[in-house]
Amino acid sequence: MSITPILIALLAGYFLGAIPFGLLLAKASGQGDIRKIGSGNIGATNVLRTGRKDIAALTLLLDAAKAGVTGLVIAHFLGQPYGYIASAAALIGHCYPIWLGFKGGKGVATFFGGLFALVWPVGIFAAVVWLATAFITRLSSLGALLACVFSSVLAWLISPVAAACMVTFMAVIILIRHRENITRLLKGQESKIGQKG
Repeated sequence: MSITPILIALLAGYFLGAIPFGLLLAKASGQGDIRKIGSGNIGATNVLRTGRKDIAALTLLLDAAKAGVTGLVIAHFLGQPYGYIASAAALIGHCYPIWLGFKGGKGVATFFGGLFALVWPVGIFAAVVWLATAFITRLSSLGALLACVFSSVLAWLISPVAAACMVTFMAVIILIRHRENITRLLKGQESKIGQKG
């Protein structure tokens, strides 16, 4: 792989991923700075705490597009392996945006966006794992964590090595971003879906 397309994929992915859609949309709709409410994150889940389901849904779609659309565009122009790089870089940008002191979202929507766009069978599998876990346990974070782990395993079984590397890398970032959730899960203190606090 040439260094130039790698740099293009990395930079395009990171800086597009670093666009804080949740923060921008919340401010534009008069909801204020979402970093000052709830978890303080800029993702769709925290935007939902403002009560604006429409803004939260739009944030979800745009955050997913960060990795999904960026990965597809880069893959189209530079080749599939570079699309994987761009998608992974978009997740880094979302989770650690330079504009916000490297304090961004937890990356679940961006992760799923990359999966559905570039390795859709793995994306469908991950979605089923998340939905089943969330339905049974009412723990959204546990669903996301299990989806990351099991989708990484499946990716190595059915996907090209480059794709599996992307999925695994992204999954590790998601796990790191959910450190506090993991601690609360182990203590039995994680909030369930529909539960306040």
